Amino acid sequence: MTTTTTQAQATGSGLPATMRANILKSQGDMAMETLPLPQLDADQVLVQVAAVGVCGSDVHYYEHGRIGPYVVDHPLILGHELSGRIAAVGSAVDPSRVGQRVAVEPQRPCRKCKQCKAGRYNLCPDIEFYATPPIDGAFAEYVTIQSDFAYDIPDSVSDEAAALIEPLSVGLWACERAEIKPGSRVLIAGAGPIGIIAAQAARAFGATEIYISDIAEDRLAFALKHGATHALNAKTDSVEGLDVDAFIDASGAPQAVRAGIKAVAPAGRVILVGLGADDVELPVSYIQNREIWLSGVFRYTNTWPLAIQLIADGKVDLDILVTGKFSLSESEEALKAGKQPGQLKAVVYPGR
Repeated sequence: MTTTTTQAQATGSGLPATMRANILKSQGDMAMETLPLPQLDADQVLVQVAAVGVCGSDVHYYEHGRIGPYVVDHPLILGHELSGRIAAVGSAVDPSRVGQRVAVEPQRPCRKCKQCKAGRYNLCPDIEFYATPPIDGAFAEYVTIQSDFAYDIPDSVSDEAAALIEPLSVGLWACERAEIKPGSRVLIAGAGPIGIIAAQAARAFGATEIYISDIAEDRLAFALKHGATHALNAKTDSVEGLDVDAFIDASGAPQAVRAGIKAVAPAGRVILVGLGADDVELPVSYIQNREIWLSGVFRYTNTWPLAIQLIADGKVDLDILVTGKFSLSESEEALKAGKQPGQLKAVVYPGR
């Protein structure tokens, strides 16, 4: 991560001694600073950041200073959706990686615990995740990451799309957990970036009917053009009785969760993605009588290779989500952009 201090001989040329970063100093207060270039562990690469997508969690840390148990109690660099180019490598990494364009999976599991060894490294209790206190993120010119979490991307994949592989991974993981397959019928609540990404992912998995619900007509119209087959206004259209195979909640709204569960057919699946209230009243008898399988999702595992292939094959289009572009010094404006009408995804370019 960007604050790593362990030293290792780096292979690279023409590297600066310092870098710029836009830092969250405290709740609602950001400032540009010049920092030492992050140092590499032997198994890491140094990535010159090209693009960083703004996530709702970044906005939440900026506005509220915390998410659940994670509290911003010291200066923190936000941003965990990123792409870039490898500028240097640690002593244990093949020097030929220098110059490669990459999409970064922004986490570092321990690789030793029970969850990691079972292949569930997203559930590692000691995982370090970008822009989650106390780990710094990518609103900076350079970051470090273990080499195998920096994935090569083809020239056909834009910097923006490569950065947005992180939220795409959330959608892919949700679809995997929902067991979406050819012919599946799916309901998605929330037509924001994650909902639209989940719709595209469901389509790529073979779903033939993809319902999406929201209260914003402009977002519903956009979703119909980019993944969904049916749009439902949550204020006026009931989803109960749709008997879909899977329901993915990307809204976090308790009423949407309860309504979506009642849209699920017997033996169907409910996947909770959206961050909402800590406690939600659920229709337990409905879940029991229909043997509905309900699960949350926590990030993802092993999704980057599939995501890159889907983008390269044109089965998922992430570039259409980008509605705002900002320089590194404009990171605060990028965090506020999502509240503006018609905005979906802001992207920060640390090289600007």
